[in-house]
Amino acid sequence: QVQLVESGGGLVQAGGSLRLSCTASRSIFESNFGRWYRQGPGKQRELVASVAPSGSTNYLDSVKGRFAISRDNTKNTVYLQMNNLKPEDTAIYTCNARASLGSPEYWGQGTQVTVSS
Repeated sequence: QVQLVESGGGLVQAGGSLRLSCTASRSIFESNFGRWYRQGPGKQRELVASVAPSGSTNYLDSVKGRFAISRDNTKNTVYLQMNNLKPEDTAIYTCNARASLGSPEYWGQGTQVTVSS
C-alpha cells in the first residue's frame, strides 16, 4: 500500500503564492501519473494538473500560466507551485497517483488552500 501525504496549504492573500507537496511512501511517480485535484466549496472535484512518467504536463485552463506541476523522483514527491492565486482557487487540494485506468489508485488526505480577496 502506498501513502500520499500533502503539505503546503494555508491562507494567502490574492496575488500570493503557495507550493504544495505530495510525498509518497515509496517510489511511484516514475511509473505513475501524479495529479492534483481540487474541490471548492459547493463545487465538483476537478483535475488541476498532471505530470506523466515521461514528464509531460497538463493543466486546467483556468490555472495555465499561474500553476506549475513538477516532480522530484529522488524525493518521491510531486509539487504544485501556485502563483498569482485568486479567491476562486480556494479549495481542498488532493494528490493522486495512478499508472493507468484500471491500475491501483492512491489518494492523499487533502490540504486546504484559502485565498482571501
